[in-house]
Amino acid sequence: MAEQTFPEPTVGVFIFNPAGELLLLKSHKWPDKYVVPGGHVELGESIEAAAIREAKEETGLDIHDLEFINFQEFIYDPSFWKRRHFIFFDYACKTESTEVQLNDEAEEHVWVRLEAAVHLPLDSYTRKSVEILIGRRGI
Repeated sequence: MAEQTFPEPTVGVFIFNPAGELLLLKSHKWPDKYVVPGGHVELGESIEAAAIREAKEETGLDIHDLEFINFQEFIYDPSFWKRRHFIFFDYACKTESTEVQLNDEAEEHVWVRLEAAVHLPLDSYTRKSVEILIGRRGI
C-alpha cells in the first residue's frame, strides 16, 4: 500500500440483531481485541452507503435504521497492525438475521448484550462507542 498522504475516513458498524445483541468480531488487524465490522469510505460513496457495504462484505448481513454514534480520531495508534491515520465514523444499526458469514478480515464473531460487551477485551475505539450507546439507551 502506498504511503498515506491524508487521513482516511472509515466507518464502524455496530450491528444489533432482533434480540438486541451486538455483533463483535476478532480480527488479526486488532490483536486480542474485539471490534466491529467496518472499513474505508470509497471515493464518491456516502458514509452511510459505506456502512451498508462494509457490513455486507464483512458479515453477509443486510442492515437498516442507521443511527450516527460519534466520530473518533485515530492518529498512528500502535494498537493497529499498521501505522495509519484514520477518522472513524461509527453507526449503530439493525439486522433481521443472525447468520453471519465472515470474510477473511475476521476470524470469529460473537453476539452479546450491550451491557456485557464492556466486560470483553474491546479495542479502545469500540469501547468508547459502546459506552456512548449504553449512556444513550440508559442501560
